[in-house]
Amino acid sequence: MSGDKLFGTDGIRGEVNIAPMTADIALRLGQAIGVTFNRGGTHPSVVIGKDTRLSGYMFENALTAGLTSVGVDARLVGPIPTPAIGVLTRSMRAEAGVMITASHNGYQDNGIKVFGPDGFKIGDAEQEALEAFIRNPEDIPLRNMVGRVRRYHDAIGRYVEVVKSSVPRDLSLTGMTIVVDSANGAGYRVAPQTLWELGAEVHSIGAEPNGININRGCGSTDLSALTAAVLERKADIGVALDGDADRVIMVDEKGEAIDGDQILGSIAASWKRLETLRGGGVVATIMSNFGLERFLRDEGLMLHRTPVGDRHVIAQMRAKGFNVGGEQSGHVILSDYSTTGDGLIAAIQILSAFRKADRPASEALRIFQPVPQILRNVRFTSGNPMDDPDVQKSISDAELKLSNLGRVVVRKSGTEPLIRVMTEADDPDLAASVAASVVHAVETSVERGLAAAQ
Repeated sequence: MSGDKLFGTDGIRGEVNIAPMTADIALRLGQAIGVTFNRGGTHPSVVIGKDTRLSGYMFENALTAGLTSVGVDARLVGPIPTPAIGVLTRSMRAEAGVMITASHNGYQDNGIKVFGPDGFKIGDAEQEALEAFIRNPEDIPLRNMVGRVRRYHDAIGRYVEVVKSSVPRDLSLTGMTIVVDSANGAGYRVAPQTLWELGAEVHSIGAEPNGININRGCGSTDLSALTAAVLERKADIGVALDGDADRVIMVDEKGEAIDGDQILGSIAASWKRLETLRGGGVVATIMSNFGLERFLRDEGLMLHRTPVGDRHVIAQMRAKGFNVGGEQSGHVILSDYSTTGDGLIAAIQILSAFRKADRPASEALRIFQPVPQILRNVRFTSGNPMDDPDVQKSISDAELKLSNLGRVVVRKSGTEPLIRVMTEADDPDLAASVAASVVHAVETSVERGLAAAQ
């Protein structure tokens, strides 16, 4: 196994049957989790959930084998949203929780997210400890005891009640027509069920997983199916989750998207009026639109920015006492109710505010005008184009050209071999031209790298 780090910005992720996403590494990870988090109880256990990818069976079995081989019980809860693992890990008094998912990626990828006993995703120190055991399996102490395996069939019901408890008991969505797109993923049962139990007329799409159709033409990364269904049904609103249901994007009655920044702004404004907002603002990443920052400032609130990745957002929220944070992509973290991004809880909060507003979603939930933003991705196969002096110079030139007129953010993705380029400015032509110059420099660097490798 190479010396590259196994953990990225959100757990381990990659193409199935190619390191690090192999059954062998998953087995060793299971052993490492069992050894690292075993607090010496009578029946130490780890909760394992997954999304609907075909490869989930393979990794579930491999992790289970690893855990039980070091005397730790495996509690299998089946397909369930990622945030439910944080909830269940705490409520079931487990040593740790594991979610098998590649989130918004296609079925050919998979990943593993690890939660500590407090229900939060593990930090750098714990990741390094796990990696050390994975790279040196001879250090893993195999015991005479072997753990047991048990499947829990009530996990979804437990999680539904947690989601419903995040809003007042008297909230009723009766009379509201909602289309929910579960991305053929982990939320395909729990999302429609929760909205129906709250009284809504629910039309469910993206709820027929077959192991390979997760996120394919559906969900929060492709709103075309949801938009068509909202318009066809004349629905009040549409809700789109991603493959592991920790993200949400919504669609108004006109078929227009309501992204994570609009959702964050709506919740912050609503909670401010209810006097439940803590920290005096919202935590978001460097990718959130400047329009959100302006809106919050007008509301007397602050926007605190972090590097990309929900764990950075959560770390800032915990350190500074915020209870609302998230990402433009739809990760919305409401720490009063969840330890990580929770698409369904965020959606329920928005629906609660929408119900009180008594206005169409296009008016009630589109609360600020976004600054024109350009997002471009450049794929690479080796090396790191960010280390290229020409790329760095193009970024410096872009920053100088924008000056006080906008922002530029260029970063290496933590989950895919991509360089992500974002520019924003009130002048869309300026944003586009600056993005084009940086993208050209990155593409040129990638081409040089390919030529040198041949």
